[in-house]
Order: sequence, then C-alpha cells, then structure tokens
Amino acid sequence: MNPVPPSAQSQENLNPEPTLSAAQRSNLFPLTAAGYAWWRERSLRALGADFTLEREAALFRALCRPQAGQDWLDVGTSAGFYAGVLARADCRVLAVDLSAPMLREGARREPDARIDWAQLNMERSDLPAASFDGVTVGATLNETRGPAALLAECARVLRPGGQLWLMYLRRTGGPLQSLFERPAAGGLNFPDPAWVARHLPGLTRTDGLGVGAVQFERYVRDGRPDDGARETL
Repeated sequence: MNPVPPSAQSQENLNPEPTLSAAQRSNLFPLTAAGYAWWRERSLRALGADFTLEREAALFRALCRPQAGQDWLDVGTSAGFYAGVLARADCRVLAVDLSAPMLREGARREPDARIDWAQLNMERSDLPAASFDGVTVGATLNETRGPAALLAECARVLRPGGQLWLMYLRRTGGPLQSLFERPAAGGLNFPDPAWVARHLPGLTRTDGLGVGAVQFERYVRDGRPDDGARETL
C-alpha cells in the first residue's frame, strides 16, 4: 500500500479549521484519545443497546466477511477498533482520522504491520478513486461536519463490488439528540437510514440492523469486482 498523498495528510491536522464540529475538535485532545477505548467499549450499552465490542466485531465479520489480502479503509478510526478487526482477518488497512492523538492511541493499541495510520479529513480526501475493497465507518457519521460529503467520499474510493460498513446513531427525535445537535453541545448529526441511502447512489443496502438507537448497515457498490480497473494505493 503506497503512502497517502502529502496533500491529504496535511488536511485538518493539529490546527483544526473553524468548519470542524465541536465533537470533531474534542477528539484532537490527548485526554480524549486516552479515554476513548474505555468509552467505546461501554458506549453502546450506555446508549441503550446491549451490545459488546465482541458482538459488534462478530456481526461485522459475519456480514462483510473480510478476506485475507483485501484493502480496507477505516474512516475515523479513533482507537483502531475496526482496523484491528480487519488486520486480524489478514487485510491491509489504511486507518485515517483527523486527530493525531487518536492515531497514536490506535497505533499503540493495534501494533500491526498490516495497518497504516494517516491523518486526513475524509470529507475531502485526496485518496484515489476505486482504491479499496471495503470501507468501515464506526460512529464518525454522527460527528462529521459534512455527513453527505463523507458518504460521497466513502463511495468514491470503493472498487466495484466493494463494501461499505456503517455504524451510527440514527435519528429518534428525542430531546437529547436535539440538545447534542446544537453547535455548542457538540454539533452532532443523527441521520435517518433513508437519508443515508439517498446519499449513496450507486450502492445497494444489503443488510441493516437497529439495536436501540444504534444502526448497523452494509452497502455494496454496484458492479462486479472485475468491472473496473483496480487502482492501488
């Protein structure tokens, strides 16, 4: 896997632009990175979904079936949960995040040579089109300032037949979601699954599971894996 283009690496690094949401900016703090894995392990239960990380990983493996030698992109990797799951399936992984402290924490927790770590903003990446067999997005869709742009980039970098795996909090209309949508309280967004599907033209949703307010979805890019040229990173 070749290095990420320098122009992509330089985007949204330690000097965040004003366009970042408050939730995105909070991830730039080393203290947030240090405690993220602890929170991630407990987050779904705290959100009303009796779902452990082990069950989440098992669901992902059962539906996506990552294969040895495949190239995967882990978007908003944070402490590297999905990157680690993929590496243990013998996939090559590019794990990206806005936050340098998160990347350092991920590399510390998942010291695997099959994982490359890169700092970039997937709302506007310079990654080559049709470069990956699969993309994972674990909760980053809720925190990003531009969810439509992030989905478009994830779709753009998928090869024909490639998979997109999403985990996010869907819209419930509850008062807490209304609070956290306010810019000062995090600027989070809570998409509806129908909205997500409309912003992924050319991809077909094959699986969807709601656990409490948590949504898991698998999409596949139209076309067979050999329909287009496979660019390499």
